[in-house]
Amino acid sequence: MNDTKFDKDLEFLKDGPWDELSALTSHWKSDLEFYRDDLRFLHHLTDKYFMWITKQENLDMVKELKQGLFELGTMCTDLLAKVNKHLVQLGRLVENPNEADAGIIKTEHEHLEGEMSQFVKAFRDNRKEVFAITEYVVDSEQLASIMGN
Repeated sequence: MNDTKFDKDLEFLKDGPWDELSALTSHWKSDLEFYRDDLRFLHHLTDKYFMWITKQENLDMVKELKQGLFELGTMCTDLLAKVNKHLVQLGRLVENPNEADAGIIKTEHEHLEGEMSQFVKAFRDNRKEVFAITEYVVDSEQLASIMGN
């Protein structure tokens, strides 16, 4: 089976366009920095409600949720480090294209693209879960009346 789109993508990456890949990688970095800040907010949100929880079932849900946020934070930090390293490597290729490095950088870029996709999916799923559980806990614990809402 011949996948012409994949072949075209490989041909496209063969000699660059390193500046375009660098711009894309810069966007990934910016996105990851936003996700990192959003994860901090979600940690704050869960901490704010955690202290008011009285039901063991809700405590268990929030503990599990916080563990998921911690794992996402670790993934984000690791991915941000990889993206920063990749950005430096692309910058070097923009300044001085080197055929020997091109294949490695291309493969790394493709791998990072997959990791970014997986992270964004996990982040979105987790974010939905945070809000669903927060809403459930607020309702079940009747926290809205305690907090003056």
